[in-house]
Amino acid sequence: MHAAEKKVRAFVRVKPTAHFAQDVIKFGPDNKSIDIYIKKDAKKGVVNNKQTDWSFKLDGVLHNTSQELTYETVAKKLVSEALTGYNGTIMCYGQTGAGKTYTMTGATAEYKHRGIIPRAVQQVFKAIACSVDSFITVRISYLEIYNETLCDLLSTMTSSGASDVQMAVVDCPQGVYVKGLSIHSVSGEEDALNLLFEGETNRVIAEHSLNKNSSRSHCIFTIYIESRVRVLSDIRCINSKINLIDLAGSERLSKTGSEGRVLKEAAYINRSLSFLEQIIIALADPKREHIPFRQSKLTHVLKDSLGGKCNTVLVANICGEALHVEETLSSLRFATRMKWITTEPVVNVTYDSEGTVKTLEKEISLLKQELAMHDSLVNRSLVTYGPLTDVQVAEIKSQIHEYLQGNIDEIDITNFRQVQEVFRQFKLIVRQQEGEVETRLRSKYVLIDKNDFATIAAAQKLGIVDVDHHLLKRQDVETKPTPVSPNPDEKKKKFGTSSEQFKKEGTKNFFSGKDLAAHLPSKSQVIIPNKNLDVKEKARNEDTAKNDAQPSKPVSEEISQRPSSPPSRAVAFEQFKEECGSEINRIFKENKSILLARRKRSSTVARRINIIKQEMEDIKKALEAQRQERSQQGEYVDEKGRLIIDEKEFLLIMKLKDLKEEYRCSYAELQDLKAEIQYCQHLVDRCRNKLISEFEIWYSESFLIPTHVQNALKPSGNIRPGMIPINRVMCLEEDEQERFERMQEAMLPAGPDSAAFYKAKMKTDQKHTYNRTMSSLKLMHKKPGHITAAGKHRALPFLHVT
Repeated sequence: MHAAEKKVRAFVRVKPTAHFAQDVIKFGPDNKSIDIYIKKDAKKGVVNNKQTDWSFKLDGVLHNTSQELTYETVAKKLVSEALTGYNGTIMCYGQTGAGKTYTMTGATAEYKHRGIIPRAVQQVFKAIACSVDSFITVRISYLEIYNETLCDLLSTMTSSGASDVQMAVVDCPQGVYVKGLSIHSVSGEEDALNLLFEGETNRVIAEHSLNKNSSRSHCIFTIYIESRVRVLSDIRCINSKINLIDLAGSERLSKTGSEGRVLKEAAYINRSLSFLEQIIIALADPKREHIPFRQSKLTHVLKDSLGGKCNTVLVANICGEALHVEETLSSLRFATRMKWITTEPVVNVTYDSEGTVKTLEKEISLLKQELAMHDSLVNRSLVTYGPLTDVQVAEIKSQIHEYLQGNIDEIDITNFRQVQEVFRQFKLIVRQQEGEVETRLRSKYVLIDKNDFATIAAAQKLGIVDVDHHLLKRQDVETKPTPVSPNPDEKKKKFGTSSEQFKKEGTKNFFSGKDLAAHLPSKSQVIIPNKNLDVKEKARNEDTAKNDAQPSKPVSEEISQRPSSPPSRAVAFEQFKEECGSEINRIFKENKSILLARRKRSSTVARRINIIKQEMEDIKKALEAQRQERSQQGEYVDEKGRLIIDEKEFLLIMKLKDLKEEYRCSYAELQDLKAEIQYCQHLVDRCRNKLISEFEIWYSESFLIPTHVQNALKPSGNIRPGMIPINRVMCLEEDEQERFERMQEAMLPAGPDSAAFYKAKMKTDQKHTYNRTMSSLKLMHKKPGHITAAGKHRALPFLHVT
């Protein structure tokens, strides 16, 4: 089937500047055209036929647009089509300093300022996460063309595709590829961004009068996508690639003032861009038979992207100053010529003949097994080799139940498919029985979360479990004093709170039915009785009141009576909540009760709003029916020409009015409740974090600090309580991980999807910091006896106390 022809799409992005020439550059009302006006030079005389105005029609003009809007306009549709098998190319063209690299890559230090490449990577992996029908693999390559030399920007990264052969552009039936270019498999957005940031640090840049960080090379970031349908994963494969090209900027030597190496680079850049423009002119001419793609490395690599079966988009970056109007005209002419080119995008589908052979061999093997069984069962008169019908499956299921109950001694088997169905039915029965056993155990026993310190501590006080969290036998419990237990309501509340917390943290690990069976070998083991909880709660409250009435002991006496081995964190946490953390725990419970009340009220209001909406819809339908009936029977008007309606319709209108007013009030109340819930949730989280942090400090100071450090913690000591122990007490400066964590707290709430972007940036920075540190150490080894101030500072870490 012949592919449909498509035109290359071309956009213009104007660099924001304070000196925008409004009298020279004009935008059309449709935001798709741009006009250039130049005043005639009076010095050239009266007869001057030089053109002074130009008009260009494009697919869009991006002026004062954000990075997000630029991506939505330019790249989003192309990336979506690439996920379905169409190749895509996005190319940034323009003069030096016009914003090509910012458009393509963006600012790596700010998430919202990221460019087309990071956003395309994010869109690809979001689509993969939502895909359920396909296996999708992604690979990345990053090519640089510097002074007509091919360079692999990811050559320092380990990859199975890397090789030591000389890089070269190769033509093959499948298209153009670069021999020797490393291609890296990535499993997520963060891995792809790691490669992007690593390649960015290896690019060649230089400084001149127009741009402090001018790219001196053409760079092509390619995303290879391979998709296989789960059902036909060995047969049908869809391949596509997205070329994201950041061209080096064209520049006039009279304006840049380039010299030496920068001058040589500018000559190579201008020559390759000149060849690229010649290719564009040749492709736009339908009479041309030969296109000279091999004139330069850049045009050869872009052979498929420009004249092949590919969706192509051009972004022409221009400056808005009148000083650069000549370069602006050149870029707009190039963009207009690009729009003349037609491409024929097609879906790249390949069929693996080897996978088809494997599928047929598997089917043949299955048929052979069935025939072998048929031969062995010669007494069977009829054997069916097709899939089992519902009636046959039901018959097998009935025979299995009869077999398990002992009513029959064997199951009738006539073919191999019946054997598979028998095993499947047995598996279903086993799973059903496991579920019933677990349900029965849950109804008899209280299942405790291993990470729920509060519930485990209560069970230890009851004498049900020991310090190793093992259940005790009845005789072990009877030898202990009468335990104290909270009442059932309070216990349920604590258990629910802990479950909610650990659901959020992803650490829920309840005992399964099998675990309980392992801990309950005989009937002598105990369960938590429900009838004695109230009595035990009273005893516990009495013991707490006695403990509160006792005067506090001196610090020295407490230190001398400190246990030789610290208690478990669960027991210590309960003790902390009753003693030092009682006030924080009380505030935490109050805030949580307020939060639950607000949530309950919010749910009630939301249900009421839904009911009102349904009533309003019903009344609208009834009114419509009344109006249709009135129009059919004839309408009545008074002497003033006003329409007369009956009482029933009037009552419906008044009721609809009341419901609308009630809906507005309920909706306003719901919005207020949502704001209150958000604030209450913030307070609950702060209280929880405060409680945990204060407990960690208290636990460390009470049980973990050595005896010889206790004197420093006295009121007359020189170390503030709560500062020991410190995890990084020997660190003299904040490391990359801490900076990243602080940045996460500030940035992630505004952009939840930015985690992969910032993690990749942090890893790249850490790697280069490590490389710089190793280089400094090597230099120090070369000069023995010479230690810099920084080296001495790091060689002799100390703890500064006040």
